[in-house]
Amino acid sequence: MQTLANRAARLGLVMQRGLEGVAGATLFALMLLTTADVTGRYFFNHPILGTVELTQLMLAAVVFLSLPVVCWREAHISVDLLDAVFPKGLIWFRQLVVNGVCSAALWVMTGRVWALGERAFAWGDVTEFLRIPIGYLIYLMALMLGASTLLLGLRALGYLLEGLRIIERGGPLSPERDGSDKEDSA
Repeated sequence: MQTLANRAARLGLVMQRGLEGVAGATLFALMLLTTADVTGRYFFNHPILGTVELTQLMLAAVVFLSLPVVCWREAHISVDLLDAVFPKGLIWFRQLVVNGVCSAALWVMTGRVWALGERAFAWGDVTEFLRIPIGYLIYLMALMLGASTLLLGLRALGYLLEGLRIIERGGPLSPERDGSDKEDSA
């Protein structure tokens, strides 16, 4: 019988692969659209109408579909100016604070973006040429921000449990992350 941790890991992998798959398919469709538009424009003097709008919508979808995966993997852009001088024993605390603050900020953004989605539907906002309702995209953005909030909160909890020595793994310098198998024997 699988343990709860194994089931959670499996569910996380399925969600990760699903989001990556949808984002990848959207990016592929964006590439095909751009290729067809450029080909039509330069070789047949007949561009695809609404390409700019579709490109904007698909680009936003790719970015926000990728956000939860980036947050879970902690693969976002970071500046490591203080990593060399930061005490190894307190890295868990630093990561707890960073993930907690980012999670709180994303929670605020989730609420604001959700309100924008409600307003877009109430006002009937659509794109200029193709008349595509933009409320759906805004709700997708809010859902992905909410998922990212939850995942960063779980990361923060993991670092707290690591700092309290309830669990041994999860930090950026743990053996699973940096590839080393050495343990301090002191």
